[in-house]
Amino acid sequence: MLDVGRHPNLELLAYSEVEKVEGEAGNFKVTVRRKTRYVEEDRCTGCGACAEKCPTAVPDAFNEGLGARSAIYSYFAQGIPSTHTIDPDHCRQLNGKKCGICAKTCQAEAINFEQEDRIIELNVGAIIIAAGYDIFDPSLIPEYRYREIANVVTAIEFERLLSASGPTEGHMDRPSDRAVLAEIAALEKKAKKSQKALDKLEKKFDEPSAAFYGKYQAGEYEGDEDRKKWADKYASHLKIVEPLEELKKKAKRFTVAKRLAFIQCVGSRDFRFYPFCSGYCCMHSIKEAVIAQEHAPETTSTIFGMDIRAIGKGFEEYKIRGGNNSNITYVRGRIAEITEGPNNNPVVTYENTRERKVESREFDMVVLATACAPTKGIGTLAKTVGVELDKYNFIKTSSLSPVDTTTPGIFVCGCAESPMDVPESVAQASSAAQRAAEIAFQSELEKEKAVA
Repeated sequence: MLDVGRHPNLELLAYSEVEKVEGEAGNFKVTVRRKTRYVEEDRCTGCGACAEKCPTAVPDAFNEGLGARSAIYSYFAQGIPSTHTIDPDHCRQLNGKKCGICAKTCQAEAINFEQEDRIIELNVGAIIIAAGYDIFDPSLIPEYRYREIANVVTAIEFERLLSASGPTEGHMDRPSDRAVLAEIAALEKKAKKSQKALDKLEKKFDEPSAAFYGKYQAGEYEGDEDRKKWADKYASHLKIVEPLEELKKKAKRFTVAKRLAFIQCVGSRDFRFYPFCSGYCCMHSIKEAVIAQEHAPETTSTIFGMDIRAIGKGFEEYKIRGGNNSNITYVRGRIAEITEGPNNNPVVTYENTRERKVESREFDMVVLATACAPTKGIGTLAKTVGVELDKYNFIKTSSLSPVDTTTPGIFVCGCAESPMDVPESVAQASSAAQRAAEIAFQSELEKEKAVA
């Protein structure tokens, strides 16, 4: 990516949107909206000082909402260009409130609250669509209880939990445990504020609140309004402190997730949703299970699936090595439902098709290997660019020419065309680039002939 950013023949228009495409192969006119960052790209050094000082916390989409970011942020580490963006929906300054801390912090003077969208026009010979994909929403399968049971997560959420740059810094902390820790932090903040108010009253009356409260409940100080207010404040304080202590005791028993279940084909190979195989899910689950065991050697993983499709070079060997060296067990069976057991542990009920039995097992965390779905907005993009979609809403191509769309001069690669893994996406991207180069080269030759 760094090489791309430095290449003299490549111009990156990040944070931009295609609004109109006109013309034909060899001579397209593309209208692009360069969206407002409120940060000058040529000045921003990406130091992150502004994000550290920003007082506004927002759920982090890159971390699947498992962590938080500031209202001024870099979408992910090592992005190109290395610059920040202000979120206009959450920035205090842009919503009429006094702030501007980021502008005061930025030594490069890159913050510009007056910046506006820009419209630019490009003349190009060919277009390549590489719009990526989205993951299937597993909440559409109610028996898996996604979003109902905290410790049932998607594969991409688990990926972020495993990442050293993720919300848990690579520790496999369970979402239910993280929610309790967040609640403890909020209660501690309330307790600190409440205790400050009690300290003033204790100083005023020269008596500890607990001793005073015992006397007040025994009937002393009747009719004393000041002491009644003190008693009310202390009672409110106890309502904060008592559950806080219980949560702290509970938190002492927390450990990282050590028993993992991976459920394959969530939304794929399913006639209710997507009948096709998403291709990469099996190997992705194996990879995640291997990395989880590297983080904590006592971790065990069970992968439930109709079968494991290890279809690439060396993939079958990787699968076997995972079973031999990384505490991975492969279970052939379909999941009937997931319920919640003691300590927020998911309980998986499944049909073991080898044993022909219905069994139930308890895990610390369940990971759903979700299907590869067409990216959101692909319908709008297809209309804008002028290409057709197939019945699953991927870009339509010919089986004989898998990178050529229905419009000459416009090509596609990666999961915008169909589900595929990284090696196949890279190979297809090279093919699409070659086809685009053919069109561009032919267009240049025709222009030279016309001039001659």
